[in-house]
Amino acid sequence: MTAIVGGAVASWALLQRDLRAFVRARSQLYSSVLLPLMLLAILGTGVSDGLNPTSRVIRDGDYISYLAPGMIALTALFSSTFSSASFYRDRDSGMLRTLLASPHGVRTNLFGKALAAVTIGSMQAILILIIAAAIPGIDLAWQYGWLGGVALVVTGILAMNFLLSGISLLVATRIRTMQGFHLIMNLVLFPLFFLSGAFFPLDALPDWLRVLGLANPLTYPVDLMQTAAYASNNSGFIGPAIDFAVLGGLAIVFFALGLRRAPRAT
Repeated sequence: MTAIVGGAVASWALLQRDLRAFVRARSQLYSSVLLPLMLLAILGTGVSDGLNPTSRVIRDGDYISYLAPGMIALTALFSSTFSSASFYRDRDSGMLRTLLASPHGVRTNLFGKALAAVTIGSMQAILILIIAAAIPGIDLAWQYGWLGGVALVVTGILAMNFLLSGISLLVATRIRTMQGFHLIMNLVLFPLFFLSGAFFPLDALPDWLRVLGLANPLTYPVDLMQTAAYASNNSGFIGPAIDFAVLGGLAIVFFALGLRRAPRAT
């Protein structure tokens, strides 16, 4: 029992430490929040007014409203990537070596840092949700009701951040440089994000692209947010039941795998 309490205290201390570092690094907050908002304003308006999309999934050609849930997911993607870079700051300063030598164990330290990444990513994604819901030009249908829809979206945000945190842990504990980490994360996650349905519906794609989309782990949190916040019905979407089953399973698996990998101190 003493070891469990001590581990919980150590994880909480690491969480607080990374949160304080995040508050001081205002550029991280600005970049991860402003980019989705700029894409909403520029890409959303340009496609809605300039291309007049006709997909049955996009209601009345209102692409900016369709894009809003995807930008919430994009915020989580950026936040988890930036937050995981704290491994490299700790390693370069020598703090990582100290943490690994502590009596609390590697997994306790990893859990504390991963929990900080989940917390930061979730807070920023929820902030984008609040801003998007407050913009008059964005029409969110909330087919499960406002309260139920928000609960589904917040749950999806948390699960997605656990999934992304696990992936980030797997990469950060094996890649030696911060530049290499960001390169690998961009190489893997951004193609997956483009194939998640965040930018265009999957139902109108060729079969081979639709199969890749359904095999993509990021498709399910994006679909969950779209069905909960944007859609007036589930036609053309995967649906929350499957989204929760796949996303929950993947989040647990990747987060557990990430905690099993001991980071290199040098």
